[in-house]
Amino acid sequence: MKVIVFGATGMIGQGVLRECLLDDAVESVLVVGRTALGREHPKLREILHRDFTDFTAIADELTGYDACFFCLGVSSVGMNEADYRRVTYDITLAAARTLAERNPDLTFIYVSGEGTDSSERGRTMWARVKGATENALIALPFHAYAFRPGYIQPRHGITSKTRLYRVAYAVGGWLFPVLKKLFPGAITTTDQLGRAMIGVALTGAPERVLNSRAINALYPAPRQ
Repeated sequence: MKVIVFGATGMIGQGVLRECLLDDAVESVLVVGRTALGREHPKLREILHRDFTDFTAIADELTGYDACFFCLGVSSVGMNEADYRRVTYDITLAAARTLAERNPDLTFIYVSGEGTDSSERGRTMWARVKGATENALIALPFHAYAFRPGYIQPRHGITSKTRLYRVAYAVGGWLFPVLKKLFPGAITTTDQLGRAMIGVALTGAPERVLNSRAINALYPAPRQ
C-alpha cells in the first residue's frame, strides 16, 4: 500500500508516520509539508509545498496512491470562524479534491475530533467547521472516513508542537492509565490511531465516522 501523509510534523502525524514506517503492509510513504522532517527512511519521500490552498503544481506527484492520512490541523483558540475555516476546510478540501481526481479508489482518512457537529448548525464554531469538512469529504468520489478521537496520549517520545499541549501532557501523563480505565471510550494513543488508519485503509470500516472507542476496537493493544 502506498500512503500520503499530511501534517507529519504534528503530534498525531508523527504517530501515524511512525506506524506507517513500521508496518509491512505499507510499501512507501509520501509526506507533503511546508517544512522538512529532518529524517530519512527507505520508505519515506518528502515533497515541500508552500501553497496548501492549491496543489495543482504537484498533482502529478500525488497520483498512484492507495491512501491519504490527513493529520493537519490547528487549534481554534483565538481564531475567528472565517480564518479557522480557511485553515481547516479550505486546505483539507484543496488536497482532497486533487487526490480524488487523480486517485478515485483512494481511501482518505481525516482526523477530526470528538464533538464534531455533522449538522453544521450548532453553537460551537470549530465543531461546525469540522462537521462541514467531514460532510464535504464524504461527498467526494473516493473512500472517505473521519476519525474523531477525544484525548490522545502521545507515545514513543512523540511530542506536540504546541507548548501548552506539551506542558499539559508532561504534567498529566501519569494520569493516562487512570483516565483510560475511567473513560475507555474517549481515550486513544498515537500508535493506536496510526494502526487503525492503516487497518481502515486496507479493509475499510462499517462506519464512515469512528470515535475513540471504534478506533481502539480495531487495534486494542498499542505497539510496544
